[in-house]
Amino acid sequence: MAKNAKARAATAGGTIKVRQVGSVIGCTDKQRATVRGLGLRRMHQVVERKDTPAIRGMVKAIPHLVVIVSD
Repeated sequence: MAKNAKARAATAGGTIKVRQVGSVIGCTDKQRATVRGLGLRRMHQVVERKDTPAIRGMVKAIPHLVVIVSD
């Protein structure tokens, strides 16, 4: 499945689910703030957010720390 197709498949009802898969230990303050801005507090936590360009940009800025989950 293509990268864009996977991202589109994860969107249902205008929302996406984001899971934290990497630790913020050793990350920059900017990356840590982005993770917190998504509402993630701990590893493997999943949050559901509106699918907006701002949220997509936050996820794209820290691809080593978060993934879009499709359930």
